[in-house]
Amino acid sequence: MLENYDLHNIMVIDIETVPQYSSFDQVSPVLQKLWAAKTQYQRKELTPEEFYSNAGIWAEFGKIICISVGMYTTNGGFRVKSFAGHDEKELLEKFARMLNTTNPNLILCGHNAKEFDFPYICRRMLIHGIRLPIQLNLNGKKPWEINHLDTMELWKCGDYKNYTSLALLAAIFDIPTPKDDIDGSMVGYVYWVEQGLDRICTYCQKDVVATAQLLLRFRGEELIPEEMITVVES
Repeated sequence: MLENYDLHNIMVIDIETVPQYSSFDQVSPVLQKLWAAKTQYQRKELTPEEFYSNAGIWAEFGKIICISVGMYTTNGGFRVKSFAGHDEKELLEKFARMLNTTNPNLILCGHNAKEFDFPYICRRMLIHGIRLPIQLNLNGKKPWEINHLDTMELWKCGDYKNYTSLALLAAIFDIPTPKDDIDGSMVGYVYWVEQGLDRICTYCQKDVVATAQLLLRFRGEELIPEEMITVVES
């Protein structure tokens, strides 16, 4: 079935998110209470303040600092670009403008993106008053009208039980991934404490490449050679 998709009409996406504030005491008293209520079952013995480092998971309490996108090229390569910055609204406006100038039937693809990346982007756009690009506006659409692919969903093969990480799938499909100096759990610390946005962008771009390679494996095709992968400056 995947063989019927035109690779050149697929955009692979990954996002990185962090808590909106560097520390819990910067959160308004109203949102502090709402954070405590929202996370009462997830944080277990931890206090709301102790659990705040996880706030980037929720669109209501986090923000996007990087969206990396990639497209397959006609010469068998892959091009990656990132929208990154401290001003989330500006970042999202640039990303929306890019989507608005592409094919309205563009297929968006990510790993666990239907559950996390796509809804998160939509929610943060709505919060900032940004009109959703047609590729992300799912209102009134039937399931078969939604042009989204999710490599985690594809791997489930109809199973509903559990999450499978991109790192695990890359390992079992023998997709080479360079050792990173950070992982997803470290993004908030690297951003707020180490001011390492560039490192986070590199990490995000590598996930886009890994997802693109995984999709090729699912199609039974050869991987893109490393020398054919290009990172485009934003």
